[in-house]
Amino acid sequence: MSTDFRKLLFEVSEALVTEELSALKFLSLDHVPRRKLEAIHEPKAFFEVLQEKDMIGAGNLFFLKELLYRIHRIDLLATPLGCSREEMERELQLPGRAQVSAYRQLLYGIAEDLTSEDVRSVKFLLQKQLPKNKLQENASMLQVFLEMELKGIIKEDNMTMLKDILKRFRADIKKKIDAYEEKEKENYSREEVRYPVCVSAHPEEQGAEGEATKQHGMIYKMKNNPHGYCLIINNHIFKNPNYNREGTLQDGEAVKRVFTWLQFETAEYMDLEGKKIYETVKEYSKKDHRNMDCFVCFIFSHGEKYKIKGVDDKCVNIDDLVSCFTGTNCPSLAGKPKVFIIQACQGSERHPAVAVESDSSGQLEVDASPLTSIPDKADILIGMATVEDCLAYRSCETGSVYIQSLCEKMKLLCPRRFDLASILTEVNNAVARKELGGSKQMPKITSTLLKKLIFEVPQ
Repeated sequence: MSTDFRKLLFEVSEALVTEELSALKFLSLDHVPRRKLEAIHEPKAFFEVLQEKDMIGAGNLFFLKELLYRIHRIDLLATPLGCSREEMERELQLPGRAQVSAYRQLLYGIAEDLTSEDVRSVKFLLQKQLPKNKLQENASMLQVFLEMELKGIIKEDNMTMLKDILKRFRADIKKKIDAYEEKEKENYSREEVRYPVCVSAHPEEQGAEGEATKQHGMIYKMKNNPHGYCLIINNHIFKNPNYNREGTLQDGEAVKRVFTWLQFETAEYMDLEGKKIYETVKEYSKKDHRNMDCFVCFIFSHGEKYKIKGVDDKCVNIDDLVSCFTGTNCPSLAGKPKVFIIQACQGSERHPAVAVESDSSGQLEVDASPLTSIPDKADILIGMATVEDCLAYRSCETGSVYIQSLCEKMKLLCPRRFDLASILTEVNNAVARKELGGSKQMPKITSTLLKKLIFEVPQ
């Protein structure tokens, strides 16, 4: 399989030209550091970096397919990848499925729409903002966008100068940016209306880093590298095959990608029995966290009220797992944030698949679980996929609604310095809006955090 995968990458590499490689690099900037991409000058090296970042692999070709779709290489989608334009369009309709951000898609689309004369006009109007050597005749529009981003002239949440430039000679494209901004505003302002207490003020919206400095005493320190352990317990194959949890592997991969990017040391443990779940969590509580800032634990399994099930159908109390990390039991994490995100099934019976609505695809299963009570200790946050006694949905093909939404929101909002409680509130709202086979899902957050938990994004 590995040989076949390398042959596939070789075939795609050979078919790409320089301009297409530049486009692929630009579209991947949310996942690969700019410095690393700048050192790449041929497709094979680009694909090697994507493999290093766990963005593509023998059993994980979606990001490669999406990239080829975005640059209109439908021929390469068909052969050798065996995928059609229509399949990709359907796949990308799924909430959270696209891995190229709307912002990157917008800029790439603008670059494609501009004529050579338009590009010259943009360069002329940027002469005071960018160095001359960055505005030479052979500089592509994507290269100009990269320089504008580097100088802070354009950002995901600030396209003012680009709009001012384009409205002079391409009002049609300026309108596309307006539409993008309106959609983003709609997506990320509803929580302020529905959950005014939970949504925190964000430094970039207040206009200066000085505000963040002023609030420093209320923000957990996140200065070490790695910031901490991200433990993932992922139960997929159960001793009773009727309880197998298809789609959970996608959740594990999504979490690893996000927390590796956020400079955590990630470790995934698969298919643990009940006793082993407790032993694994306890083992991490006994580690030396003195040079760590934080601890994060994800648990994906079935469960009962206040309990998580092992693959042997034996249960462990959620409270017992969380209590391993109190100040008494884990002194090296005292005063530091401990985060538990739990996606669990409520009962031992396998629930039937749920019919897919327009905003979902593939077979859906249910993972329901009530929220455990939290120990009377500080600095702990628990995020649950659902409120008590209700179902939580998981697609057999794309992963759980809650975890996939959380990973997408973190990729989008961590760079904007949203704190974790606010991100989880965004997730609550996004999941609550979904129609899932005629049903609804409402996640829940319980927190004794004393400060804001803001994950530092590597530059």
